[in-house]
Amino acid sequence: MLSWYGPGAVRKRAFHSHCLWTHHEAPGLGAAENAVCVCDGGERGAFHQKGASGQPYLWARLDRKPNKLAEKRFKNFLHSKQNSKGWVPVEKNNKQYCWHSSVVNYEFEIALVLRHHSDDPGLLEISAVPLSDLLEQTLELIGTNINGNPYGLGSKKHPLHLLIPHGAFQIRNLPTLKHNDLLSWFEGCREGKIEGIVWHCSDGCLIKVHRHHLGLCWPIPDTYMNSKPVIINMNLNNYVYAFDAKCLFNHFSKIDNQKFGRLKDIILNV
Repeated sequence: MLSWYGPGAVRKRAFHSHCLWTHHEAPGLGAAENAVCVCDGGERGAFHQKGASGQPYLWARLDRKPNKLAEKRFKNFLHSKQNSKGWVPVEKNNKQYCWHSSVVNYEFEIALVLRHHSDDPGLLEISAVPLSDLLEQTLELIGTNINGNPYGLGSKKHPLHLLIPHGAFQIRNLPTLKHNDLLSWFEGCREGKIEGIVWHCSDGCLIKVHRHHLGLCWPIPDTYMNSKPVIINMNLNNYVYAFDAKCLFNHFSKIDNQKFGRLKDIILNV
């Protein structure tokens, strides 16, 4: 299978920075079922259970510059907390991971997720998804304050962030595995205006090709994902308690069922 990707893992596997071009180097590629798009310029997150209660929690990738002190502190942290290597739980109101925290609500156990509409593959949907549905998945955080905001989401005054499950967007018209064909596809095809491709091979291998591998720029002004209309599905009437007036869930509920021409056109009623 092929998919879009963000600069990180798809599902549970990590990617290598190099490219594999031939069937000899990647035996399962000849029988790849499909591909998905790279989820574009975000920060990785994953949903795992936390603590004795087993509550679903968003975990953020821990990035630190390599030095002896950081390595020592990280090892001590892992030993004391028994956490997953390279990941830390995103606590509510955590300043370091405030943008991650803004897309989850642990009280109601939901997350703000962008994906295809279930009844219309040409339409994107922003909805509140139960955390239990996202367990053991990796996702990409995109938005105003993440990696240059290639989709033009929100503004400095009203920042907007969303989660995209890795592997959520499949590529329909796939290029052949030849350098020139890949280059032409990224440069000349509307569907090619993405960050990269991840091949899901029949032997379980995942292979990533980023625009940078081909000498192409990213981010780009007009992305493929920003060419699609998006609808808001955020009816919060079924929840017993009211949401915080300043949270994104509440802001989206004010424009529930509204449709926008593209992601960058979304205006929150703040």
